[in-house]
Amino acid sequence: MKGTTGLKLDKLRNLFANAKICGEELQAVIIPSSDAHQSEYLADCDKRRQYISAFTGSAGTAVVTLNEAALWTDGRYFLQASQELDENWTLMKAGVKGTPEINDWLKSVLPPKSYVGCNASMYASGAWMALANSLEDSGHTLVPTATDLIDMVWTDKPKQPESPLMTVEHEVAGLTISNKIDKLREKMEGQNVEWLVVTALDDVAWLCNMRAADIQFNPVYFSYAVIGKSSFHIFIKPCRCTKQIREHLGHFTTIHQYEHVFDFLTSVCAKDKTWIGKNSSQAVMSTIPKSNRVITIDNPVATMKAVKNTSEIEAMKRCNITDAVALCRFFQWMETEVPAGNVTECSAAQKSLEFRQQGPEFVSLSFGTISSSGPSGSIIHYSPKLSDDKPVLANQIYLCDSGGQYRSGTTDTTRTMHFGQPTAYERECFTRVLKGHISLASVVFPARTKGYMLDTLARQSLWKAGLDFRHGVGHGVGSFLNVHEGPVGLYIGNSSRITKVAEDAELTEGIFITNEPGYYEDGKFGIRIENLMLSVPAKTPYHFGGQQFLGFETVALIPIQRKMIEKSLLSEEEIAWVNNYHTKCRKVIGGELKSRGYVETYQWLQEQTQPI
Repeated sequence: MKGTTGLKLDKLRNLFANAKICGEELQAVIIPSSDAHQSEYLADCDKRRQYISAFTGSAGTAVVTLNEAALWTDGRYFLQASQELDENWTLMKAGVKGTPEINDWLKSVLPPKSYVGCNASMYASGAWMALANSLEDSGHTLVPTATDLIDMVWTDKPKQPESPLMTVEHEVAGLTISNKIDKLREKMEGQNVEWLVVTALDDVAWLCNMRAADIQFNPVYFSYAVIGKSSFHIFIKPCRCTKQIREHLGHFTTIHQYEHVFDFLTSVCAKDKTWIGKNSSQAVMSTIPKSNRVITIDNPVATMKAVKNTSEIEAMKRCNITDAVALCRFFQWMETEVPAGNVTECSAAQKSLEFRQQGPEFVSLSFGTISSSGPSGSIIHYSPKLSDDKPVLANQIYLCDSGGQYRSGTTDTTRTMHFGQPTAYERECFTRVLKGHISLASVVFPARTKGYMLDTLARQSLWKAGLDFRHGVGHGVGSFLNVHEGPVGLYIGNSSRITKVAEDAELTEGIFITNEPGYYEDGKFGIRIENLMLSVPAKTPYHFGGQQFLGFETVALIPIQRKMIEKSLLSEEEIAWVNNYHTKCRKVIGGELKSRGYVETYQWLQEQTQPI
């Protein structure tokens, strides 16, 4: 067997016949991109799917049978996966017509009455039950393994991180832990439950007004929380809780060992009605008898966290101004250095980091910077590597998608630029993306509209030219938390899971969400324009049926390169939007640049924001 993954697959398959693992001989194993908390981004110790497949993208599910290995991923990663998977693997392009779902593929390749194993801690309960029922219809059985099979073959697996905990200032959090728990107990009373189980790491971090760095770029820490009618429990390694942290958590908080959460759920919560999110792991869900489960798509912490309070909103706006200063300095530097031939994809990413580090409140990046020139940009979630560093060329489109974690909030911005002369076709594509961006930024819609209903606004101009893109239009952003924050998003969806979440999540006032349409041509270029927006009340002359209407306030203020715009494709309203946006950039960010003494960047900003 050839390829870098052949030996690993052999070792994994040798475990299939070990009945001690799950009581039955296995014919297949599913390896999701997840951890025990269903996190999107993972600590190194939880990158099991990456270990077995060598695919490094953040989304994907691997399925290994005795004779085959297949990997499902969405449109953001088709090109990357095709480059990283070796000949032992088959790439399954999720969402593309003709690509089978995992359950249908298993039914087609498994012998009758097969057993399919999976670590129940790594699989969301809702998805587990759907897959189990589908397989059962064909005579197969989904079984939880006693231990994770990948861990048994991963001999040099890293340890779980234990980064220092930090508290969030009240002027950023806006609510105390007690405030949040009181609000949640009101919701618990409405559901008539005794307990609320919180499993997502960013939910626990938000609830406890604490942050850490257990997962790169995500200021979270490994923990669970359980709220009772008169008690509050956090499950975390106690050695991490300093005197300051214990005082912050308060006398009403009981600290347990991280590993003891399952014993607590089984021995305490299982006796009473317990509220648990459908996205919690199957292992957590199975500790509560069905008769005592109260299940919702998301637990109430996720929905509370998504709607920012006044303090969080002001802090998020502040950090986006700081971030815009850094990005303006970066792009001004790029316009000088790229034509001179002094910049590579990696050196550009490093330079953008350095400019952010020079600003106040900076903690880390919010994700790995996507710094891509020419063909690299066609890989939607491209990551430059020193081992294969490429020059940023003046005759190619350059795409930079980056963000920062600040003590006051989280940012995520993409700009697409050209440091020479773009072609007419490149300008057309860019302008059609811009038209979609403006359409979404300008929309007025009824409150409680589902996010996916707005997705098409950002695609209309591209569709008219027979173009499209394979990713969502927008995602929620946390307050000094995960850059991808649910449950709200602006997407049709690349998978049934994403579509289901989009169908159930509603847009309300106070949500930060990105606006990021794009267009990508394999092997040629990538274009994306991304700003962070805040949902706000819209000013309408009428109020049909007492209905509240919402719109978006754009809070990311970085110039959109004028040379990439084909003005003839824009309407008068769209031209006015660009000019008004640039006027705001000049006023807000220009003032910051002057006050901080960045004279050259201030002059650059004045040029970049001239009316089109």
